[in-house]
Amino acid sequence: MKIKTDEIASVIRQEIEQFGTTLEISDVGQVVEVGDGIARVYGLGKAMAGELVECESEGGTIIGQVMNLESDTVGVALFGDATRVREGDTVRSTGRLLEVPVGPQLLGRVVDPLGAPLDGGAPLGATETGKVDIVAPGISKRQPVKEPMQFGIKAVDAMIPVGRGQRELVIGDRKTGKTAVCLDCIINQRQYWGTPDAVVCIYVAVGQKDSTVAGVVETLKKHGAMEYTIIVNAGASSSAPMQYIAPYSGCAMGEYFMWKGKDSSYTGPKHVLCVYDDLSKQAVAYRELSLLLRRPPGREAYPGDVFYLHSRLLERSTKLSKENGGGSLTALPIIETQEGDVSAYIPTNVISITDGQIYLQPELFSAGVRPAINVGISVSRVGGSAQIKAMKEVAGSLRLDLAAYRELEAFAQLGTELDAASKRQLDRGARMVQILKQGQYTPFDTIDQCISMFAGSKGILDDVALDKVSAFESDMLNYFQGAQKSLRDELVKAKSFKGLEEKFLAALRTFKQSWKPA
Repeated sequence: MKIKTDEIASVIRQEIEQFGTTLEISDVGQVVEVGDGIARVYGLGKAMAGELVECESEGGTIIGQVMNLESDTVGVALFGDATRVREGDTVRSTGRLLEVPVGPQLLGRVVDPLGAPLDGGAPLGATETGKVDIVAPGISKRQPVKEPMQFGIKAVDAMIPVGRGQRELVIGDRKTGKTAVCLDCIINQRQYWGTPDAVVCIYVAVGQKDSTVAGVVETLKKHGAMEYTIIVNAGASSSAPMQYIAPYSGCAMGEYFMWKGKDSSYTGPKHVLCVYDDLSKQAVAYRELSLLLRRPPGREAYPGDVFYLHSRLLERSTKLSKENGGGSLTALPIIETQEGDVSAYIPTNVISITDGQIYLQPELFSAGVRPAINVGISVSRVGGSAQIKAMKEVAGSLRLDLAAYRELEAFAQLGTELDAASKRQLDRGARMVQILKQGQYTPFDTIDQCISMFAGSKGILDDVALDKVSAFESDMLNYFQGAQKSLRDELVKAKSFKGLEEKFLAALRTFKQSWKPA
């Protein structure tokens, strides 16, 4: 038999060309059951908990995350259109963890929890990715919270001050203004954009109606806040796995900016504000996910690790040490209560994780006190260290004064004769309540807040008619922006009323004498 030498040569040449190419070995399994965003996969013997897997379906590749490791199958949560996955589809393990695109390219965009654009704009073009679930920075990487995160809301900045790197819970029944308080805070960061104190804002919508999220986008655009904001939307129509990972995705997008401060050549924003709206819907999505994965139910049918669900998210909020760049990530988780029941399972869990709470009360909302913040139940565990000196000076006794006013008001309703001192206290308290009222999406400058509080605490407003307090305050602040701008500038520079009290009192008395209500 004659052997062709050129044939042998071509075979050898082919073998030599292929030599040195890496051999790809991947763990491959098969879908045995699928439904409601959950797949059971047989054959992934080496899969790890939390590992990313790729499911090759008819319409393309769907990614999923290994959630359960069982004796013969693994439970996988599917992200994306899970209806395309069929029994018998091939599932390939990747050896990677779930990642999302991060970077400045996301600013001003609306994305889903996987980082895909939802606003109909151009592709993101992000070159970097961040891990969705990481271990929070340790104590040695942090420093105490002492920089103010200004909300622009008088009641918050004066009595429930929030610092950069803090976790402040916003809690209350539905339709009490929880989202509005957080949007005010986002809009108020407009003043810092383009400065070294710039804050990147991330609004994570979990289980919201798409029309509600569209309304949020329009509000932020209208007030010029969209250019420094990223919106992550896992709407009510999204699957439970997508709603479950949305807050972690938003947090990962924020951490990119926080850790960038460590790079000495980086000059962009390193402070981040994350609003999670809301975590009670995320807990419901996680409960659905867990029950479908056949995990045992506990209290209120939530799985036993629902506390860990929120703690591992909120622990990632921090003020980094100077060695790590001094960046910060502030979290404003929102929790919806049923009929004011703050002692339910999820509210008590998140209260115990956070550094304080802003409690919004339906009764106050109905009575026309907007924002409807109950200053008795609301608290900040950072306190005065997250306030400028001038605010500390005027707001120090405000909480106690308001509590005494509420008590005296309840007593006065009984029709009891009051002495002159009690009447004065009632008048002062009623006017301070009026000062703390403010319109939606109208954040106040910190110095303007200090001047308003100063005027109220010194009794300048005591004889101004209640329905004229708002007009008086507005004209008074214009007066300090105009005729008395030099005095206001002194306060801006000193950040304290020390040595300026008499000047301010004289200016306020002069203004009051010439002021005529419209």
